[in-house]
Amino acid sequence: MKKTKTIKRPEIYIKGARANNLKNVNLSIPKNQLVVVTGVSGSGKSSITMDTLFAEGQRRYVESLSSYARQFLMRMKKPDVDFIKGICPAIAIEQKVTTSNARSTVGSLTEIYDYLRLLYARVGTMISPISGREVKKHEVTDVVDFIHGFDDGTKVQLFIPFKTKYDRTLEQELNLFLQKGYTRVAVNGELNRIEDLIGTANFKELSQNDTIIRILIDRFAVKNGNKENQKRIADSVQTAFYESEGDCVVDILNQQVESFSNRFELDGMRFDEPKPLLFNYNNPFGACPKCEGYGRVIGIDADKVIPNKKLSVYEGTVAAWKGDSHNKWKNNFIEKAHKFDFPVHTPYRDLTEKEIKTLWKGNKHARGIDKFFAQIEEKAYKIQNRVLLARYRGKTTCPTCEGKRLRQMALYVDVGGKSIADLVRMPLDDLLDFFNELQLNEYNSTIAKRILLEIKNRLEFMLKVGLGYLTLDRLSGTLSGGETQRINLTRTLGSNLTSSMYLLDEPSIG
Repeated sequence: MKKTKTIKRPEIYIKGARANNLKNVNLSIPKNQLVVVTGVSGSGKSSITMDTLFAEGQRRYVESLSSYARQFLMRMKKPDVDFIKGICPAIAIEQKVTTSNARSTVGSLTEIYDYLRLLYARVGTMISPISGREVKKHEVTDVVDFIHGFDDGTKVQLFIPFKTKYDRTLEQELNLFLQKGYTRVAVNGELNRIEDLIGTANFKELSQNDTIIRILIDRFAVKNGNKENQKRIADSVQTAFYESEGDCVVDILNQQVESFSNRFELDGMRFDEPKPLLFNYNNPFGACPKCEGYGRVIGIDADKVIPNKKLSVYEGTVAAWKGDSHNKWKNNFIEKAHKFDFPVHTPYRDLTEKEIKTLWKGNKHARGIDKFFAQIEEKAYKIQNRVLLARYRGKTTCPTCEGKRLRQMALYVDVGGKSIADLVRMPLDDLLDFFNELQLNEYNSTIAKRILLEIKNRLEFMLKVGLGYLTLDRLSGTLSGGETQRINLTRTLGSNLTSSMYLLDEPSIG
């Protein structure tokens, strides 16, 4: 008996398609090519592609699944056709704006923002807004390594800051330490025995705010290479962190005093440890409390206040400052402008960002637009003021987060010198350049390797379909149908599927 050889069809063959207005159409479609189906309205373009090809490709894929899996899927109707040969699993991308969600953005549609949240949570650096230093959570090993960085024989004293808790008096707190076995206390750097200190006449003065009190936990000399010495130091540091609930002070005699904390804080400010939820504007934990993650609130609409940006302040670009009763605000600002070099004759659209901020916020010399509306709101009991506020009210950028949607704590974290809000406002082609040039240390590079790969792959797909001008914070509701379709296309292409058939419904519209 002769074996029949299976031939892989280089084309899709359709026989007897009768969907909708098709009349027994026979058709051959080549594979691995871009095939365009054109024709006048009603000629059957969607019938042959969507109602026949896509329907049969999807139905066959579902039929290939187990009966257990199929019970969770909708039963698919077989298209009206004699047979189709050589068909592949089908993916249809329709040409329409798929979401009206006010929170949905390009970043969430493409899943790039989800990877950015993960990247910032894993390798982001929390920077203190006060000193600009990196916020770190010190471990016992950090303190031990610091101490062993000094020469052999260096004398070290380990302290903890003294705090009164649970409404206990100073004497009760010191007696409690005495019962635990700690016998010495440093008052403004001078070491005393606790029993001797409690009985002195100056004991009451210790409660003054300018007095620095520290409890001595241990004293030792540095012995590099000595494991017993290293173990003792580690145990003492662990005890110090426990007794003080997170703080310890290392006094290197006659050299320096260094404070450590195993809490995530710096400059007297407590920070939240970076985690994906902190960068999620769809969750109350990460969203700006003022706008709740929308980036916009009902307030004074800048476009209504400044309707003609070609005018200067002198020419009356601020519409709210017109009229006999409000013209004094404009005159006052112009009279004081020379004190802070504000160009009153420059059109509003040509002002710098700093100058625009001065016009709105004001300064010590002149009152700005915000102050004007604040004063109007204070007298909102007057009908004319309520009418004025209604005239200029509308959706405006949130003043708390400045449209960044996240609470301030999330914006203190940076990667490569940029916060996550900076990245989502960059055009996608600039964003890809940023990630290609990003330099991380060896440890962070290992952690971020797979995350960066996913981000770069998606960005490259976006650029290939001509969407490099978009930003990740662009609202999906503002996208055209063609842009939405191309975003959906990049999402499916980025899924690493092979040998699939993609059907784009009317891709040239819009």
